[in-house]
Amino acid sequence: MKTKKLINSGADAVDEMLEGVLAAHPEHLYAVEDMPRAIVAKNGPRNGKVGLVIGGGSGHEPTFLGYVGKGLADAAAIGNVFASPPPDPIVACAKAADGGAGVLFMYGNYAGDVMNFDMAAELLGLDDIEVRTVLTTDDVASAPPEQGNKRRGVAGNVFIFKAAGAACDLMYSLEDVERVARHANSRTYTMGVALSPCSLPQTLKPNFLIGEDEMEIGMGIHGEPGVARGPLRSADEVTDQLLDGILGEMGAAEAGDRVAVLVNSLGSTPMMELYIMMRRVKARLEDAGLLIHTSLVGNYCTSLEMAGASITVMHLDDELQELIDHPCDCAMFRK
Repeated sequence: MKTKKLINSGADAVDEMLEGVLAAHPEHLYAVEDMPRAIVAKNGPRNGKVGLVIGGGSGHEPTFLGYVGKGLADAAAIGNVFASPPPDPIVACAKAADGGAGVLFMYGNYAGDVMNFDMAAELLGLDDIEVRTVLTTDDVASAPPEQGNKRRGVAGNVFIFKAAGAACDLMYSLEDVERVARHANSRTYTMGVALSPCSLPQTLKPNFLIGEDEMEIGMGIHGEPGVARGPLRSADEVTDQLLDGILGEMGAAEAGDRVAVLVNSLGSTPMMELYIMMRRVKARLEDAGLLIHTSLVGNYCTSLEMAGASITVMHLDDELQELIDHPCDCAMFRK
């Protein structure tokens, strides 16, 4: 059975979306000439500032292009749905973001992205543009702690990109921006649950199968297998299961420590359900002695129309709190 989408054709969906984004947000964004998949912040890049380039496949909006703007990312390279951008738009983004102080690449830890961003970095080296890379690996369900370098980057990108973008905006050196990005990534933890599949614009067919009374803990944002499938539980039970995984990873947290929290929809889960989860998140974190410094609830890193949600917790310290609080002005996110 085919799904229904408001598109013209699957082949044109990404480019027509980008046309719409630029039409809606001309004060924030522009595309590099003759490179429509290279989206740049109008008020982001400037001389002497480290450029922050993010990117990845489409279908996760507002990740990635929604976080391009002053105080956050300077540019985003956009791929096809659930597919890495090729090297050319990545190179175009880096050149647009380069202020002479180097460029940091940040993106989720997926093989296609690693290959294409690494190719772009090599090409930029020929033009004497220094590039460093930090992969996001916040998905605690995707690999055990001893294999943390194999973990995927998911909704925690929002906080990790935010910290790195603030460091860039505050004119940190490339070395310090890279340090901040790695530090932010190491203290950010995400776990999600899927209730129903999504469908790609090209196929209009579900990308995985799940029973009408089932859920899957730990499923990835492209439909990668999770860690446990079973009967659908209540919101409190699901939230507890996700937080048990997250808090078990944090380990060194002490009473009075501050955290940033994101309760994220994977696409079609409504705000009502997210706020039901948020009330349980607050209660659980308070029981653990943790203080919520800031919280986000809504669609921040989606998987097209997938039903489900993820919870992200960033374990703050003084530096990360300052960076998370730093102002930013993007097309789809403001602080």
